[in-house]
Amino acid sequence: MHDQLIQSVVEEVRTESAGHFLGKIFQLTNLSFALDFGIKGCFLFISAEPSSPRFYLICRRSKDLEKASIGLLHFGQLVKSQLGGGQLLGCTKDPGERVVRLTFRVVDELGEAHFRRLVAQLTGRAANLFILDELNRIKSTLRAPKGLGQSPGEYYLSPPAQRVQKRAEPFGMSASPSEAADLFFQKLDEEKTFDSRVAALTSQLQKKTDQKSKLLANLENDLATHGDADRHKRAGDLLLANLSTATRDGNKTRISDFYSEGAPVIELEIDPTVSLQEAAAQFFRRYAKAKRAGEETAQRIQNLRAEIELLRKQQTELQQIAAHRDEKALEQFDKSEKKPKRRIESKTEQQIPGVRRYLSTDGYEILVGRGARDNDHLTFRIASPNDIWLHAGDYPGSHVVIRNPTKKDIPQRTVIEAAQLAGRFSQASEDSRVVIHYTQRKFLSKPKGATPGLVRLSKFKSMTVEPGESVERI
Repeated sequence: MHDQLIQSVVEEVRTESAGHFLGKIFQLTNLSFALDFGIKGCFLFISAEPSSPRFYLICRRSKDLEKASIGLLHFGQLVKSQLGGGQLLGCTKDPGERVVRLTFRVVDELGEAHFRRLVAQLTGRAANLFILDELNRIKSTLRAPKGLGQSPGEYYLSPPAQRVQKRAEPFGMSASPSEAADLFFQKLDEEKTFDSRVAALTSQLQKKTDQKSKLLANLENDLATHGDADRHKRAGDLLLANLSTATRDGNKTRISDFYSEGAPVIELEIDPTVSLQEAAAQFFRRYAKAKRAGEETAQRIQNLRAEIELLRKQQTELQQIAAHRDEKALEQFDKSEKKPKRRIESKTEQQIPGVRRYLSTDGYEILVGRGARDNDHLTFRIASPNDIWLHAGDYPGSHVVIRNPTKKDIPQRTVIEAAQLAGRFSQASEDSRVVIHYTQRKFLSKPKGATPGLVRLSKFKSMTVEPGESVERI
């Protein structure tokens, strides 16, 4: 607020409130108050918010202020105890300063009168509220004081002059100064809220886009490795074609490559205890698994590309809404973002108390419990039977769960990443290597009367990993 507007509001407050008594005090935010001086339907609004300090009358219903208010914090309690019931004797503005002084006559329990001042320092970053005694010594402050004459026990001094960022503020309008200021700042607050919502939604969309783009790159890299599926089939076919001519030397098996010109002899590494027929069957199984994995990966890539394209369209739509400052469209856009998506991830994206959430390189959600009771809740309330459960083998630590909504095999890379987290959030976090037990959730049980976090494993595997936090937290 600029000097001229503050002066006009001060004169209005003096006219409307002089001689009135301070009644109820509403604390609307940590740094703002509405004071009741018995003006019908109006309250004195004071804010020491550095980005927008304010001082003017507002017309509100008392019950609306009660709903909007928070409980009185420390400074609010001091205003109530030291100024409550006091008679407002004067409202003045320091010449050339954005400082307003409200002078009160307060009668204590013994019937003795005291004079106190409530000072509203409307000076940007130095904005603050002070309670002063008769000698203008500071008794208490709303915000942490900075500078000379700003701390309790000191004589109050206004802060050094600051450059005021000029902006179009209401003045000289047909409405009262307070009414004009209230309308202006309500509109300003609405604009700030609009911009804040746009920024938050933009950040959410960008975060989702970045996560999915990273996952897409990993899957495209995986798909390239799945391209070796035909190599397994070719090896199986050649083994069957060379059953009578193949020569074996330890784990080396030499066969003729009939698929290449001149049928050159090639070597395959095969377990010497396995027959060539069984080795061929193993190659065919690897071929089927690699082919299936490649098809699934290709489908996930296609879905991810579609999701990324949708997110980019949403970003463009949000930019257009922001450019036109269309509040109704923003409200609808925000509601559509909050609606549950009809896809598997909608469940896993919910916030779960007491749990850290991560996203593996392959796009699987990894949940890490924080404390013993959180571990119990995660394992026996949140995890599904086919989810993978992990825990440090010989040390206390967090329960870790890999969500498996599709019930398909989870990539080994994801299991290793989750195992590293299990090591990181255990008492072995400083060790170079730690043994991690893992199994499906359905192979866990809770011993009767066991303490929180204790489980029994009926079946499990183990791996040794280096503790770490190599995946992205979400």
